[in-house]
Amino acid sequence: MPIQPGLYEHYKGPQYRVFAVARHSETEEEVVFYQALYGDYGFWVRPLSMFLESVEVDGEQVPRFALVQAEPSVFPQS
Repeated sequence: MPIQPGLYEHYKGPQYRVFAVARHSETEEEVVFYQALYGDYGFWVRPLSMFLESVEVDGEQVPRFALVQAEPSVFPQS
């Protein structure tokens, strides 16, 4: 798996729990399945490439999502 399940922090501050990387049924694009750990605790998917990219903050490149704590996968490995 290209990223580890676990707790991640978005560069703007909120935290998310990443569960798995999945494939889009039509395009086979890899997407990250994750949950917000605030508000309504909604579930989301985002293209893996976008999840892993860096963004510029105050002239510095930082990861969009940074791993805070790895966790074991809740899904069986394929």
